[in-house]
Amino acid sequence: MTAPLAITCGEPAGIGPEVVAKARVLATGIPLLVLGNPDHFAPFGPVEVIDAPEAAHDRALCVLPVDVPGPAVPGRPDPAQAKGVVAAIDRAVALCRAGAASGMVTAPIHKAALIEGAGFAHPGHTEYLAELGGVRDVVMMLACPDLRVVPATIHVPVAEVPAALTPEGLEATLRITHRALIRDFGVASPRIAVAGLNPHAGEDGKIGTEERDWIAALVARLAPELGCFGPLPADTMFHAGARAGYDAAVCMYHDQALIPIKTIDFAGGVNVTLGLPFVRTSPDHGTAFDIAGTGRADPTSTANAIRLAWEMAARRAARPG
Repeated sequence: MTAPLAITCGEPAGIGPEVVAKARVLATGIPLLVLGNPDHFAPFGPVEVIDAPEAAHDRALCVLPVDVPGPAVPGRPDPAQAKGVVAAIDRAVALCRAGAASGMVTAPIHKAALIEGAGFAHPGHTEYLAELGGVRDVVMMLACPDLRVVPATIHVPVAEVPAALTPEGLEATLRITHRALIRDFGVASPRIAVAGLNPHAGEDGKIGTEERDWIAALVARLAPELGCFGPLPADTMFHAGARAGYDAAVCMYHDQALIPIKTIDFAGGVNVTLGLPFVRTSPDHGTAFDIAGTGRADPTSTANAIRLAWEMAARRAARPG
């Protein structure tokens, strides 16, 4: 596998350029192809401007120019740059689908600037990438060395979670997670722990009935095929002994999944989109305008996202289909 990883520029006024430049030094031996304005990355280290994807290498920060105009002012997003930020995402996907990039890592975007400057009509990166990839069902996984979590519902108010959680949606999440554990993470026989929705997983219907009414039956039906088990009380799923018993945990809502992984590895977690026809990871943080330009941004999550994307791409190359 020789094709580089494509790295999108993200929001130029955020910490994206800084963490990408720092992460290249940490994630050694991986050729990176940054898509963006070279001037936005130059303050953070040497930049080599290249004119073709195949010219990318691991000895410098190689930038293939995309028209993201003007200076990047830390902490002050400019909607005039939004079309270029979106163009960098489009180019990265095109390179992945053409085989000119092994996978992609996305730096954080600022949705308000994209809406104002480019009419961006998607909830975020993930939904836009699903459209570009021609797929409907995608799943967000947060991963670190000690834990992988998948929220079955994501940016949904807590009051709306029970209605948003459906048998069809949970089954699709379990199937996508199972396939990704095999194909992308090299787990031969995945074990997927499924959290309950309610405290104590409903306690036999005394503290909520969703587990009794349908979640337990769905998990039991899929268990022989997908290696899933539960529903389990979420408050006892994430200590070290419990984590040793599964390869990924599927949770019912956003905070149920993200609180444990951010507690275990706040700086190093990686966001992975499962179900796409190409590899996509990203750091598990936002644009951090409050520290942009100060030199204090932590590149750990971005470096881990690069390493994980490279490992996933290698496994896909070895196991196509």
